[in-house]
Amino acid sequence: MDIAIYTLTSELHDEKAVGVVTQEFLSCLGIDYVFKGNDYADYGSHTLSVIYVRTGGTEGIFKRLLPQLKQQQPQSPFYLLTSGKSNSLAASMEILSYLQQNSMQGEIIHGSSDYIAFRLKTLAKVSEARKKLCGARFGIIGQPSDWLISSVADAEAVKAKLGIDLVELPIGELLKGVERLSDGDMPDRIYEALKEIVRNHDLQGFTLRCFDLLTAVHNTGCLALARLNAEGIVAGCEGDVPAMLSMAITNALLGVSGFQANPSQINPETGEMLFAHCTIPLNMVERFELDTHFESGIGVGIRGYMKEGPVTIFKVSGNLNRCFIAEGRLVRNQAKPDLCRTQQVIQLTDSQQTSYFLTQPIGNHHIITPGSNRKLFEDFITKL
Repeated sequence: MDIAIYTLTSELHDEKAVGVVTQEFLSCLGIDYVFKGNDYADYGSHTLSVIYVRTGGTEGIFKRLLPQLKQQQPQSPFYLLTSGKSNSLAASMEILSYLQQNSMQGEIIHGSSDYIAFRLKTLAKVSEARKKLCGARFGIIGQPSDWLISSVADAEAVKAKLGIDLVELPIGELLKGVERLSDGDMPDRIYEALKEIVRNHDLQGFTLRCFDLLTAVHNTGCLALARLNAEGIVAGCEGDVPAMLSMAITNALLGVSGFQANPSQINPETGEMLFAHCTIPLNMVERFELDTHFESGIGVGIRGYMKEGPVTIFKVSGNLNRCFIAEGRLVRNQAKPDLCRTQQVIQLTDSQQTSYFLTQPIGNHHIITPGSNRKLFEDFITKL
C-alpha cells in the first residue's frame, strides 16, 4: 500500500504541539504510509497522495501550492485528510469548495479512525487500478459480432478517461497463427495463437470475434479465453468492447476479469436473475466441466461452478458516460441443457434494479464479480 501523506499547517500554530497531535492521529489509523510533511516535491508520484490539513488558516497556503500540485498530478482528485482538531475540518471545507468552484475534484476524509483507514485503503486501490490501466493496450480481434449493434466504444473517450489504447487487429492474424501451430488439439492451438498475438502487440487484454472460429476452424475460443483470464490476461467474447473495458476495470480493481454473461431470465417482482455464457475465468470457479458450445453444439464450452455468496454485477458503456452496478447473491449454479453452459442464478439485493435491464440496459453482456464491490466500482467510476 503506497500512501504518501503531505501536510498543511498554519504558521500561527506551534509545530511541536501540532506534531504530537499528528503522531497520535496517524498512529491510530493502523495503516502503512510515507510521511512527507510539507515537502511536496514528489507529490503525485505515489499510488495515493493525501494532504493532511492539520490546522485552520491553511487555505491560502493550499491556493499558492495548487498550480504546482496540478502540474505534478493532473486530472487527479485532491484528498484532504482531517482529524477535526484545530479547525482543520473547516479549512478543508473551504479548500474543497474552492476546488469545486474551479471544476476540480476532491474529497474530505474525515470520521472515525476505522472509517478513515478503510477509506484510504479503498482510494489507494482505486488509484492503483487507474495507474495500472493508464498506458495499457487492449486488442479488438475482429470486429464486434454482427448482433452487437450497440456494443461499440469511443476510442478517444477511452483514451482520455482511462488512458487505454484500443488496437484493432484482423481475425485473419489469429487464423494464420492457428494454422501455423499444427501440433496439439485445436483448443490448445487457439490458446497459443492468442498468446502469441498478446505478446506481439504488447496487449494487456483483448476481445475476440469468437463465433468466426466456428466456421473457420470448427471449434471455439471458450477454453482459451477461460485460461487466459485465469492468467491475468483480460479475454472477452464476441468482440464486445464495452464488456472488455468492464472486465479490464474489474481485473485492475479485483485481480479477476469477471464472468461475461448474458441475462437469460429476469423476475422483476423478486429480483432473481439467471445469467449464462459458455466461458468463465478458471480462477473464478471451484470446479468446471467441459461440454460443447451451446449455440453450435461443437467445440468446447465451459460449465463453471462459482462459490455461492455475495456478487457484484458491473458494466460500463463504450463512451464511459454510463455504468451499472448492482450487488446480489449467487444462490445457485445450474446446468440446464437449453442454455449456455455456465449458468448462475443471482438474487439482486435491490429487486427494483431489474428495471434497468428492461428499460435502459447497456447492451446485453454484463460482468459478474465475486464479493460485495459496489462502493469500490462507484469510487472508480466517479473519479473518471
